[in-house]
Amino acid sequence: MMLKIYNSLTGRKEVFTPIEPGKVRLYVCGMTVYDYCHLGHARVMVVFDMVVRYLRYLGYEVTYVRNITDIDDKIIKRANENGESIAALTARFIDAMHEDERALGVLPPDIEPRATESIDDMVAMIQSLIDRGYAYIGDNGDVFYAVSKFEGYGRLSGKNIEDLRAGERVEIEEAKRDPLDFVLWKMAKPGEPAWDSPWGKGRPGWHIECSAMSTRCLGHHFDIHGGGMDLQFPHHENEIAQSEGATGEKFVNVWMHNGFVRVNEEKMSKSLGNFFTVREVLARYRPEVVRFFILNSHYRSPLNYSDENLDEANAALTRLYTALRGIRSDVPVSEGDRNKAFISRFEEAMNDDFNTPEAIAVLFELAREVNRARNASRDEAENLAGTLKRLGEILGLLQTDPEEFLKSGPGALRLQTKTGAEFDAEIIWSDERIEQKIQERLEARKKKDWATADRIRNELKEQGIILEDTADGTTWRRL
Repeated sequence: MMLKIYNSLTGRKEVFTPIEPGKVRLYVCGMTVYDYCHLGHARVMVVFDMVVRYLRYLGYEVTYVRNITDIDDKIIKRANENGESIAALTARFIDAMHEDERALGVLPPDIEPRATESIDDMVAMIQSLIDRGYAYIGDNGDVFYAVSKFEGYGRLSGKNIEDLRAGERVEIEEAKRDPLDFVLWKMAKPGEPAWDSPWGKGRPGWHIECSAMSTRCLGHHFDIHGGGMDLQFPHHENEIAQSEGATGEKFVNVWMHNGFVRVNEEKMSKSLGNFFTVREVLARYRPEVVRFFILNSHYRSPLNYSDENLDEANAALTRLYTALRGIRSDVPVSEGDRNKAFISRFEEAMNDDFNTPEAIAVLFELAREVNRARNASRDEAENLAGTLKRLGEILGLLQTDPEEFLKSGPGALRLQTKTGAEFDAEIIWSDERIEQKIQERLEARKKKDWATADRIRNELKEQGIILEDTADGTTWRRL
């Protein structure tokens, strides 16, 4: 089965055919670095990390570009509010973004261009747009894109240009000729960073940044452009107009957009008080649990964040790791019929527009087979476990040692006090203390002191420690 991807530009799933056989060029709109990454950013990072991993699994040579916007109005405003330089602010949040990325198991992009390092490319593209009649200099010195000059504007978002124009208003003092025109270059204001250009000192508009960086890194025409659904209009719509207007070539073949993040079925927003940064979530849930939670919904579907859903994700991932516990999974995987069947079904799911929920369902079937084979055939159990781990790796899952994962559950996370003071480590039971309690329970069971054994089990359970008695002895994990 060939890989099919839902193309936002055409509104249907299409067989993916790269421009250059065996190679994929992919660009994703990255973060504007003036604050910590939130859950929406986490979804973009994890979703397209999954896409890149699977494309590489299929044997493609992938060039993955994800930009950094390190100059815009929000950045300037935040730096002024903090009384720090723009360079210091953006450097701090770029570092924080990379920390969040690593925590979530997201591989770094192959190229990570920054807007401030790509100004010359933006100036050249704007000049090309002026030369080709797609842009003009307004009365205030700003450079604007003339939307009416670009045939087909609105085809990505499905918006009608006349309807859009009717919904806009232009103030008398505005310098643009049409309500839909957007700024490509802003003239310098006092106290703001500025760069030289043929139109005077200034800085780029937001939309031109991605057009310039993507075409510089990947060429005028490339395979896939991705980002959050909120960017479809106007950002991505404007990217198409800019890029194709400047080059005269088709910009992108496939447009991919991941769905919105909701919190308890409401849109995530600071005004509703349900806005969570990645760091706030990782203070309560392990990174791999968050990654599993994101991938357990199809990337185009809304993702509903709630404590209940994260708890379910933790329980589900725990079941997968429990299947791997005590079984070697690093053995060479045979190409037996059973393994081939699981691999084939996994690939079938992923080839259907990266259907990760169906792919994860295959992992759970594999885990059940591992558990069935555990006592019947050690070789078969190890072989199936190896397949489970191998397929999990494609999703960036199940690469931690099972013992480490199961003994470092949410109960092992230090809980922050309401005052935001230092973490209280006394409420966390150490592994040594847990092992000591298990030994005490074992001694009680040998003496047939069932009351003491049950009391110790319940005491451990109150601390979030679950005991599992097997023929090989007692193991434990954290909830």
